[in-house]
Amino acid sequence: MHIVIMGCGRVGASLAAALEDLGHSVAVVDRDPAAFRRLGSGFAGRTVTGPGFDRATLLAAGVAEAGAFAAVSSGDNSNIIAARVAREIFGVENVAARVYDIRRAEIYERLGIPTVATVRWTTDQMLRRLVPSGAEPLWRHPGGSLELAELPVADSWFGRRVSEFQERTGVRVAFLTRLGEPMLPHSRTVLQDGDLVHVLMHYDRVAEVEAAALRGPKEDAR
Repeated sequence: MHIVIMGCGRVGASLAAALEDLGHSVAVVDRDPAAFRRLGSGFAGRTVTGPGFDRATLLAAGVAEAGAFAAVSSGDNSNIIAARVAREIFGVENVAARVYDIRRAEIYERLGIPTVATVRWTTDQMLRRLVPSGAEPLWRHPGGSLELAELPVADSWFGRRVSEFQERTGVRVAFLTRLGEPMLPHSRTVLQDGDLVHVLMHYDRVAEVEAAALRGPKEDAR
C-alpha cells in the first residue's frame, strides 16, 4: 500500500521507517527540506517539499493512489485540514491526525477524522505508572461512553476462566498481557498469576467493575 505522511519530525520519520519495514511505499511531505535528513540514507520513499494540505503537494506525493494518510506535523490546524483534504477530496480511506488539543481531538473524532491526542495519551500512560491502583484508560471513546482499561484483579481470579470473569464483572476482556506478550483470550482461557487484564467497559460502570474485580469470584458469588 502507498502511504503519505505529512510532517517529518521525529514521529513522521519513525513512522516512515516502520511502514517501509512492513513493505509499504511511503511519501513524506514537509515544508522544510532539511527535515528529510531525519529519514536517513536508507529511506527509499519519496520526499515532497510543501504544505501538506496543498492539493498540488499532495498529488506530487501520490495521494491519488494512497491507501492511507497520516498528518503528524507540529500544528493541530494543519494536521486536521490536511486529513480532511486527504479524505474528503482525494477519498483516502485510512486517515489519522495527531492533535495536541484534547477538546479538538474529541470534536474531530465525532466528525469522522480519527485523531491521536498526544497530550491525553501521554497523561494516561504516566498515570498508569505513577498511580497503578485502579483502572486507568488506555483508550476512551470520544463520546465518553466506552473505555479500554487495564484492570487490577484479585489474586483469587487466577485459575478461573475468562468467561466467568466476564460474567461476574460485566466486562469484555479485550486481551491479556502474559509474560510480556499480548494474547487474545477465548471463553475457556484461564487467568494466570501475573496476567495483566485489559477490558472494555462502559465508563459509567468503572467503579462498579473495579469493585467486582477486586472482590474476587468467591466473595462476588455470595
